[in-house]
Amino acid sequence: MVLSIRGMSKSFGRNRVLDHINLDVKRGTVMGLMGENGAGKSTMMKCLFGTYQKDEGKITLNGKEISFSGPKDALENGIAMVHQELNQCLERSVTDNLFLGRYPTNAMGVVDEGSMKKKAAELFRRLGLTVNLSQPMRNMSVSQRQMCEIAKAMSYHAQVIVLDEPTSSLTVQEVDKLFQMMRMLKEQGIALIYISHKMDEIFEICDEVSVLRDGNLVLTKPSAETDMNELITAMVGRSLESRFPAVDNTPGETILSVQHLSTKYAPHLQDISFDVREGEIFGLYGLVGAGRTELLETIFGVRTRAAGRVYFQGKLMNFSSAREAIEHGFAMITEERKANGLFLKCDLTFNTTIANLEQYKSGIALSQEKMVKATSKEIKIMHTKCMGPDDMITSLSGGNQQKVIFGKWLEREPQVFLMDEPTRGIDVGAKYEIYELIIQMARRGKTILVVSSEMPEILGITNRIGVMSNGHLSGIVNTRETDQEELLRLSARYL
Repeated sequence: MVLSIRGMSKSFGRNRVLDHINLDVKRGTVMGLMGENGAGKSTMMKCLFGTYQKDEGKITLNGKEISFSGPKDALENGIAMVHQELNQCLERSVTDNLFLGRYPTNAMGVVDEGSMKKKAAELFRRLGLTVNLSQPMRNMSVSQRQMCEIAKAMSYHAQVIVLDEPTSSLTVQEVDKLFQMMRMLKEQGIALIYISHKMDEIFEICDEVSVLRDGNLVLTKPSAETDMNELITAMVGRSLESRFPAVDNTPGETILSVQHLSTKYAPHLQDISFDVREGEIFGLYGLVGAGRTELLETIFGVRTRAAGRVYFQGKLMNFSSAREAIEHGFAMITEERKANGLFLKCDLTFNTTIANLEQYKSGIALSQEKMVKATSKEIKIMHTKCMGPDDMITSLSGGNQQKVIFGKWLEREPQVFLMDEPTRGIDVGAKYEIYELIIQMARRGKTILVVSSEMPEILGITNRIGVMSNGHLSGIVNTRETDQEELLRLSARYL
């Protein structure tokens, strides 16, 4: 046993976030860690890494009790974490990022560039990778940057590596490469804790799986001895008969028309045309880099057009800014939560109402009562796990922050909702609630354009799907008349 947690508890005020957690992680294995957003996964990891100090319990590494003062202390003592949101110096080289804060020096006290490059090359060789060590991190894909974080962990001789939602922005091929690397790390005796909401991945890569619910560890089993239904029941406390609600909206007449749209700057979109109907859920699928996000951004007015037109309700709507789009009834949820306008030093009330302050005025002043009432309504609709409207946004898990972003836009009652990976990093129970919300919005006549990298999701909640390939729209299919093979074929059409 390389890592053992016994009786770990943590409270914030009267709120018990972790309740006597017992967990063992074996050397050379992958332990899957699952749970709804707010179940306690992040808090447990922060207690492990010393970001939070636990109230009770003990942690042992190789039989020796440990208590870290912070993530740097944990890293230097053999426990590392690759975060979902990578925090790297993008203008610096790969080698610099590996050794920031601990540059080796020669006898004269000068940074030893040769030693750094030699050590970096050896790290990537052990991972089976060939990397241009002098290139800036900005030039690398998300998957390559993740590999650099894993190499950095290995440079500290990590015995336990925690991977937090590592595949949320990866293509199928990149996921396969990550899993190959994880298997290689297992063979070297390194223990891995794999945090993910993706059931298929848990069963493919994990030896064991543990589930947290409401701060309690409710299940630990070999992955071969459990199934998807048992994990879902453990996570949400109830059985989900289906992963997706019935898509029972009835689209009307064409309300949005995109005609011959091309972009001025790379990555380029080329001559894209399609129509979307009122009350329709129109999916956009394709490999990472296919142009799905760029298409939404161009419609929303935040990416420069080179040619083409956008019509809404028969009127020309070539927006030149996001503000102009918002004023005409458009809303957009971006893939990155940081880009969605969360004010991290403010509470839920401010973050929920900031996009529509005029609505909450009494005379010339803002009404706190109206703002709190609106926030409480959205908390209830979205089933956001929090203490109340005055909670700081940073006290919420990532998935619950995503719900606040949804609630903020819903307060504006948009007519067209552009969603880029809206369920990224959200647990299975919360995903189902968001799927229901999307379908309910469509039933009320709202028009939804939704980007997703998860093929089951795009097939499970849409009416039609537009498939992007290398900046082109390679085809449009009716969801009920297509399958995964057809989507893959279309996504490779212009490669």
